[in-house]
Amino acid sequence: MKFLYNAALAFIISFHLAGITAAQTGSNPSAQPEKSNGDVAKQLANPISNIVTAPFEWNYDRGTGYNQSGSDQTLLFQPVIPFNVGGGNIIIARPIVTAEWLNNVNGYTGAGLSNIQLETFYIPYSTSSLIWGIGPYFSSPAGSSGQFGSRQTGAGVNAVIVNQIGAWTYGVMAFQSWSMGGTATSGTANNFYAQPFIAYVTPDAWTFSLNTQSNYNYDMHRASNPVNFDISKLLQIDKLPIQFTIGPRYNVSSMPGWPQGWGARAVITFVLLK
Repeated sequence: MKFLYNAALAFIISFHLAGITAAQTGSNPSAQPEKSNGDVAKQLANPISNIVTAPFEWNYDRGTGYNQSGSDQTLLFQPVIPFNVGGGNIIIARPIVTAEWLNNVNGYTGAGLSNIQLETFYIPYSTSSLIWGIGPYFSSPAGSSGQFGSRQTGAGVNAVIVNQIGAWTYGVMAFQSWSMGGTATSGTANNFYAQPFIAYVTPDAWTFSLNTQSNYNYDMHRASNPVNFDISKLLQIDKLPIQFTIGPRYNVSSMPGWPQGWGARAVITFVLLK
């Protein structure tokens, strides 16, 4: 677990630097009206809100490996960093770094970094409840062992569309990735990913959400379809908004060697309001 501790420490430092950068590109915080916890929770339900967030997401899956006797734990750091570009338009950078711990997966036990991803979105100004964004997507292997994901580099395009009406937020995020080189012995970067989601936020900052994270690999001709149900609560701790999330997940279908059946997820999200 020392590896995961060091990874989390590096993530916290990265979030601090990201917060400084975003604050420099944003407006004066003192000029912004104070937001209620319910308002902030509703912004968090939108994956492309114009706020800086730093989620640390832990996932546990079982039934991993070709004999389905292993387990898999991941710790994801996926900050959302918006940059105002004028006219109400914004650009969002969403890097995703994943530390992974495998236990008895095809006889292997150990920890390492999975593929590092970068999602970017150009979000045009909108006067309606419907917003959308599009931008380039990149994926790069973090190691050469092949135990923690594809050793191919991927590039493509990602897009998102979100609608918020009252307490409800719903939409879909997706990306298309193509291989840009590298060995295919541990999987390829030719993937299509789609994440439809729906969330309900109460006035006292409880959030109930449901989403799937479907991934189709063109070379394996197979898809994985984990479904997540999450319950979240946003609190103010020393004037810092922090959202706590927990919930079950279930792998409806899976690629060979990928997790099977039930799992769990927990997330802690730090929010830096401009």
